[in-house]
Amino acid sequence: MREAYQSDLRHLVDDLLDMASLVSSALEDATTALLEGDLGLAERVIAADPHIDQRQYDLDTKIVELLARQNPVAGDLRLLVSSLRMSSSLERMGDLCGHIALTARRTHPEPAVPEQHHAQIREMARLAGEALANASTVIAERDLALAARVEEEDEKIDALLQEVARELAKGGEAYTNAQIADMTLLIRFYERIGDHAVSLVRRIGFLVTGDSIDTLSGGGTEVSEI
Repeated sequence: MREAYQSDLRHLVDDLLDMASLVSSALEDATTALLEGDLGLAERVIAADPHIDQRQYDLDTKIVELLARQNPVAGDLRLLVSSLRMSSSLERMGDLCGHIALTARRTHPEPAVPEQHHAQIREMARLAGEALANASTVIAERDLALAARVEEEDEKIDALLQEVARELAKGGEAYTNAQIADMTLLIRFYERIGDHAVSLVRRIGFLVTGDSIDTLSGGGTEVSEI
């Protein structure tokens, strides 16, 4: 009985990593669809999002059953509680990828991203994807040094958001109202993906140390929903 319980705990990490892989693919495909106007790829990202939602539901159900049956304490309890929150962050990241794909579909065949902003969006996507990949490594290896680096690198995504926002504000008639609205949302989507990656590594910090999730890099707050 105890062996089965320990096996279930180990599989939680595998389930989280599987979810992260699905989100990583969605992020890459949604960005390609957005920048290249690939309607078919956008549709595939949108259609895949319910599968990520289902993975969260299945994982959370498993965790609740373990909490009810095993009455875990200490590290095991932290693992279960942290996994609940991490699955929520990953599901939300999947939703944000879906929002990017929905934007690509809605504006097709017109581009949602003006040509002069392609490089910035591509870089935001690269940084967000790298943050997710590093967060996956942190989940697998409990590497707190890498976790701190994820937090530090998140500032680059925030800086790009501010850069694009300033250019939109100063652009005047260079943009349509629709382009301004779409770009404002898109940069926010990518920024929130980065924030959720930070939330993932903070959960591992809590799991390993038992400290508050806000102490990994000396401050900050839990990400909010969008």
